[in-house]
Amino acid sequence: MIVDKLIVICGFSNYNNIISTGDTMWIKFLGISLKGVFELFILGLVGFFLVKRKVLNSEGLNFLSKLVVEVSLPLMIFLRLVKNFSFTQYPEWWIYPLISFFITGLGLVIGMIFLPFLKELPYKLQFLSLVTFQNSGYLPLILISAILPKEKMEVMFIYIFLFLLGFNLIMWSFGIYLISLSRKKSLELGSLFSPPVVATLVGLIIVYLGLDKFIPGFVYRPLSMLGDSTLPLAIIVVGGSLAQLQINRFDKKAMLYLVLAKLILMPLLGLLLFIKFRLSELIGLLIILELAVPPATSLSLIVRHYQKDDLIISQGIFFGHIVSLITLPLFLSLYFTYFMIK
Repeated sequence: MIVDKLIVICGFSNYNNIISTGDTMWIKFLGISLKGVFELFILGLVGFFLVKRKVLNSEGLNFLSKLVVEVSLPLMIFLRLVKNFSFTQYPEWWIYPLISFFITGLGLVIGMIFLPFLKELPYKLQFLSLVTFQNSGYLPLILISAILPKEKMEVMFIYIFLFLLGFNLIMWSFGIYLISLSRKKSLELGSLFSPPVVATLVGLIIVYLGLDKFIPGFVYRPLSMLGDSTLPLAIIVVGGSLAQLQINRFDKKAMLYLVLAKLILMPLLGLLLFIKFRLSELIGLLIILELAVPPATSLSLIVRHYQKDDLIISQGIFFGHIVSLITLPLFLSLYFTYFMIK
């Protein structure tokens, strides 16, 4: 029915050919999305079984979380900035952080709609975090590398890196505040400057001053190796956290609301915005991807690092990625089908 509506909107007459091609694209993007999600899922299984077999205990998970949040993730952010970003090459770079602010704000508003149906404040705050913050880097990068030809893929990578400038600032400042918020706690200025935020700001300053050219290769390469370890370490922590969950404690109502808000309403609104404002192909793809991907795995790191009770964060990440096996290919197929018709 949605494809039918898109065809009517575009005034495209060759209906049968479009439906046939749409079916083919659905199968193609289903395979791509499954590949991207399962790559993360396999890493999560490693952490899951390490904890289940008692190779990794709670203290070990805490150490890995601290290593990621305070060392490897800041290095990854900083080194990608100094290597891939230039103010002169991307004079409109500021647009992409603004898009991240818009998407975060949209998630916040949609999440608040469901808050009256949930229980006490800590549950509401963690639910709001799951809806507001998405897997904005790893999964989109994996999917883009499989979907687009090389020349468009390189441009999209830069768009995602620029998007992450804004997202990381919000995620590692407001995101930390949102999860750790209590009725007696007020926002402290120092809490805004977590290691990932400091890495983002320092990277921008170094690029602006042109100092990135003076970073020697023998310094860059080993630090880059450590930064590249962020993804597997982060997913191992998430998988280990899932292993510590009690299955009978899953909050079915919260998970249902999460799927509706995060994986259905948000990408549907993104598709409607793309149609309404006739955005360019790659900017539209960036918005649809960021609205359709599941909750951020980094939320589990924040909960563990700041020693908060994991009420629904890990189960929300788990169910979000599982359900996205269906919803993500659906919205990607709808997007590319509409763009092909256009």
